[in-house]
Amino acid sequence: MGKPDIRFTSALDNDIEVAERADEVLVYDRPVGKEGLLWRDLTDQEQAARALYNRMKASLPKDSPGQKNLFWYYHHANWDRLSDLPALLPEIWLHWDPKTLGERGAHAMQNLRMDFLMLLPGTRRVVLEVDGMQHDTRKGGTEPDSAKYAATMAGDRDLKFRGYEVFRFGHDELRDRDHAQPLLAGFFATLLDRPPAGPSRVPQSAQG
Repeated sequence: MGKPDIRFTSALDNDIEVAERADEVLVYDRPVGKEGLLWRDLTDQEQAARALYNRMKASLPKDSPGQKNLFWYYHHANWDRLSDLPALLPEIWLHWDPKTLGERGAHAMQNLRMDFLMLLPGTRRVVLEVDGMQHDTRKGGTEPDSAKYAATMAGDRDLKFRGYEVFRFGHDELRDRDHAQPLLAGFFATLLDRPPAGPSRVPQSAQG
C-alpha cells in the first residue's frame, strides 16, 4: 500500500488519526516499556497471533524474497518462545512528511519507511534493511547511481544520530532461504544476546 493518510486530531496531545483506509494500517498506541516492544505486547492469544503474523507477512513487498525470508526465519525459528522476544515489525514509517520526495526536493527526509523495526530492552531501537539493486542503481539496475547511494548513507547517519542502530543486508545474502538461515541465526543470536534458535513448530496457518 502507499503512504498512509494521517492527521493530528489534537496537536497538543499528539493524537493521530488515520483518515482513510484505516483498516489497512496497523497502529500501536500504547507506551513502550523498559523491556521494549515484545510480541506478547501485540497479542496474547494464539489465534490472534496467527492472524497478526499473516497480516504482517502480507505487508511485505512481493518482489523482495530477502525481506520475506528474514521475516519467515525470525518467526519460524522462535515461534514457541516468540511471546518473550522483541516483535519484528515490517514496513514501518519512522518519519513523516505529507509531501512526496519529489515535492520536497533537496530538503526531503530520507528513509521514511523501514523494512523492519525492533524495539529492544534498554531503549534500543534497531532498524533492519534488506537492500536490493534499487538502492544504488538506476534504469532497472543496469547503471550505478552514486546519488541514490549517497542519499541512503545520509539517511543512515541521520537515523544513528537519532539513536537508531541500523543493520543492512544485501538482497543476495537472503534471497535463498537455505543460505539465509545460518546467517540470520548468527545475526539474531548476537543481536538478542542469546544462543542461536533452532527449528521451531509454526502453526500451519502461519507458515509460508
